[in-house]
Amino acid sequence: MGGYGVIDLINVSDTDNSVWERYGVFSQPIYAFINDDGTTEVTRLPVAELADRIEQLLAT
Repeated sequence: MGGYGVIDLINVSDTDNSVWERYGVFSQPIYAFINDDGTTEVTRLPVAELADRIEQLLAT
């Protein structure tokens, strides 16, 4: 994934689907963003928008 600027993005091995269930993820590519206050945002994003979102998060 280095071409998208997310080389340091941590992937979770969710072998029992507990993370998917916890955050309401029902298919790929759906992303769960966990905010500083612990709230979550589950959303679908095209690759270009995902890259922009990651850039925004890294800038904060």
